[in-house]
Amino acid sequence: MGRSEPVSVTWKQEGLLFDAVTPHGAFSLASGLDEPGQGVTPMEALATALGACTAMDVASILGKMRQPLEGFRVDVSGEVAEEHPKRFLSLEVVYRFKGDLDESKVRRAVSLSEERYCSVEATLRPSVPISSRIVIER
Repeated sequence: MGRSEPVSVTWKQEGLLFDAVTPHGAFSLASGLDEPGQGVTPMEALATALGACTAMDVASILGKMRQPLEGFRVDVSGEVAEEHPKRFLSLEVVYRFKGDLDESKVRRAVSLSEERYCSVEATLRPSVPISSRIVIER
């Protein structure tokens, strides 16, 4: 069993603003009460982590399948509980592709990410229903 590298979250001594530092980079965090543009909220960071994890898997798999990917974006949205803790009740991942792609290969790449490779999805799936759909623009 491996162990993840530590990350740090340090208060900026102002409001609910924090700096996050990881072994691979840094970003700013804010609460929903802070002014927009100050940083991402923890829930936005969680949704972003899911989108980034599966996007990286799918892009890598499609590259190995030699698919001519011209553009690719993953959108993640979710239903949030109205009462505290205002957790995600469900998440939807929309894969948006551009290019002359073999749809069966795209579906296979997405399936491999969702079911085998995406560690963020594997972490969330036991407690949050996650649905997905694929849009291919030629």
